[in-house]
Amino acid sequence: MQQMTHLPQISPATLAELQADYLKQAAALWNSALGQSDVPAVSDRRFSAPEWRANPAASFMTQLYLLNGRTLQQMAAAVEADDKTRARIKFAVQQFVDAASPSNFLATNPEAQKLALDSHGETLARGLQQLWGDVQRGHVSQTDESAFEVGKNVATTAGTVVFENELFQLIEYAPLTPQVHARPFLLVPPCINKFYILDLQPDNSLIRYAVAEGHRVFVVSWRNPDESVKHLTWDDYVEQGVVQAIRVVQAISGQDQINTLGFCVGGTLLACALAVLAARGEQPAASLTLLTTLLDFADNGILDIFVDEASVRLREATLGPDSPKGPQLLHGQELATTFSFLRPNDLVWNYVVGNYLKGEAPPAFDLLYWNGDSTNLPGPMYCWYLRHTYLQNELKVPGRLTVCGEKLDLSAIACPVYIYGSREDHIVPWQAAYRNTQIFKGPRRFVMGASGHIAGVINPPAKGKRSHWIAKSTALPADPEAWLQGATEHPGSWWTDWSAWLASHAGAKKPAPKAPGSRKYKAIEPAPGRYVKVKA
Repeated sequence: MQQMTHLPQISPATLAELQADYLKQAAALWNSALGQSDVPAVSDRRFSAPEWRANPAASFMTQLYLLNGRTLQQMAAAVEADDKTRARIKFAVQQFVDAASPSNFLATNPEAQKLALDSHGETLARGLQQLWGDVQRGHVSQTDESAFEVGKNVATTAGTVVFENELFQLIEYAPLTPQVHARPFLLVPPCINKFYILDLQPDNSLIRYAVAEGHRVFVVSWRNPDESVKHLTWDDYVEQGVVQAIRVVQAISGQDQINTLGFCVGGTLLACALAVLAARGEQPAASLTLLTTLLDFADNGILDIFVDEASVRLREATLGPDSPKGPQLLHGQELATTFSFLRPNDLVWNYVVGNYLKGEAPPAFDLLYWNGDSTNLPGPMYCWYLRHTYLQNELKVPGRLTVCGEKLDLSAIACPVYIYGSREDHIVPWQAAYRNTQIFKGPRRFVMGASGHIAGVINPPAKGKRSHWIAKSTALPADPEAWLQGATEHPGSWWTDWSAWLASHAGAKKPAPKAPGSRKYKAIEPAPGRYVKVKA
């Protein structure tokens, strides 16, 4: 009983107010159903088909469902608890509300029912076939996966694998200009999912764009871990991964300094590697670009609700180096499912309804194909990352962590830094990306783009889409909102601003290399290589 008194509760006064408001709105809905008042319009796209409004029972059910959902969320927001507990309750309630939508069930979806009747059951037959196919694949299909093949119509920028070890392949891309900048350019993508988010199609490829801008481009293609490498640690990813890639690019190009870019957790790994090298007296980066990257984990967006001491200990006990069964893999499908349920209506229930209830094959979409091409992670590496970043937020504290035998100090990275955040990013909130400006001491530039974690980054200038914000002055106040107040919105992609910045650190032009690699690092196979084609 004593424990029960400490459970999150809603104050009686607030609860009474919510109940009274609910009864008032429910009565209004009932009156509208009896024809005593107009039925309010529904803007929710799940119920936008005319069948929902034409059917009085379905219309009433929809309105009642939306009212119930709003009330449950108001109750969750009114819970008297700490911010994290309240956020977890709100997330759980939203998951329940989204799953309970009448659009998700054939018996309560008039649109799906009409399609079934009009097609004499053909839509249901197709839906069952697609359901069985997804059961065999182990996930809900978000796109026509048969429409894509890595190396054939995604990840097609011409290049060559010039190095590989048990962690990654290094790809050097063929030049598209007669001359290239003297300093090469190394991109470190996230090891969660695969590198070709940066090379989906020729017209939206950041890799191809950088090559066309006259850079000698190298990209890390992380291996999709299997049982043979399930023991690898964060230190291994830094030393055998990013540091090794830097060494090879330096050796092939003959340049002591190179330009570098890290995307998402690839940026976290890259920053760690540069800090390790700084501790060893080396400054190999002429510039550092960080795209939607967390270094200060004080605000982790929606992912924060999944992380606490108990959950991290559970991961360590089941996947970590000291677990009873030894190190294990975190399987890619688990991560993919977690990320999908961060936006369940868009990435789960939308496809349940379309694929199974309506019998509609999902359209071919390169970004969603990439999204479903998940990767595993070694348990020890993942557990270290969870504990020292998301849980304990130690990466930003100089000297707190030891990586590869060196005390980390990110502020010791002595190069200009370009930091990008997406305004609607739910994985790396733009304010969290902005806080990276307070970590480094050298020249820094922060730019915010429109849209989310992926769409904000992959926004080629030729498309003429979205916009970006740049501050009128070079000042970088500690408060992100203060920066935003002094920023100006510009139409179109942020890529052009970044490209001009990168060129200023890339050195003079020289004739493009006639062949990839070098005498020591010879061509192994054409891009995109073997590693990226391995399925989780």
